[in-house]
Amino acid sequence: MATERTRRTRWVAGSAVALAVLFAGAATVASARDDGADHHATATAPRTPAADSADAGFAQDMAVHHQQAVEMSFIVRDRTRDEDVRRLAYDIANTQANQRGMLLGWLDLWELPKVAAGQEPMAWMAGGSGASPGGHGGHDMGDMDGMEGMPGHGDGYQAHDGSLMPGMATRTELGRLREASGKQAEILYLQLMTDHHKGGIDMARGCAGLCTVKVEKRLAQGMVEAQQSELDAMAGMLAERGSAPRA
Repeated sequence: MATERTRRTRWVAGSAVALAVLFAGAATVASARDDGADHHATATAPRTPAADSADAGFAQDMAVHHQQAVEMSFIVRDRTRDEDVRRLAYDIANTQANQRGMLLGWLDLWELPKVAAGQEPMAWMAGGSGASPGGHGGHDMGDMDGMEGMPGHGDGYQAHDGSLMPGMATRTELGRLREASGKQAEILYLQLMTDHHKGGIDMARGCAGLCTVKVEKRLAQGMVEAQQSELDAMAGMLAERGSAPRA
């Protein structure tokens, strides 16, 4: 039984990469099909996003954001034997590795760089290419309730200690997670991942309102729904351990 459980929970970094590549290829095909179906779409939804578009910016920034979630999940795998936390971490690592593969696959398809040189993270949330005089790419801001208060929107986010975007853990916090064990590691992981999901949800909502590629907008909305569900689950897991999300 122990051997079977070990086999079920053992993770190999290579498998996550393989899955990411597989899903990136599938997403690339899906994107191409989506564009083909929209052959007569208007000029406000270009087939290939510009380098300074919300579509490109979201793909670039969320790929970085997701990479840290995968990293934290692999760290906690080795710091606790709790099956519930390990199962959650496994789900988050696989989901976000796959989504990261999709995002990077789209950037390859669009022949755009993986990282926007000379551009602050999340700058795309202030409006992309082809923006109207009022900004936001011609989108009606009435469809983006609450976006004005988002981290990274407006005044921006001050990167510090390796935390490049809202919700991302700092190098110091990642070091603490690597050194923790047992219940302490579980609580810290759940708190860090709660912050991480909140930042990710804000960014995904931004893409849902600003991005023009339909398949990417759908992915972003799916991220919002899935990560909100995981936030609820993590709040319950923290309560079971006599703790709570950080202020």
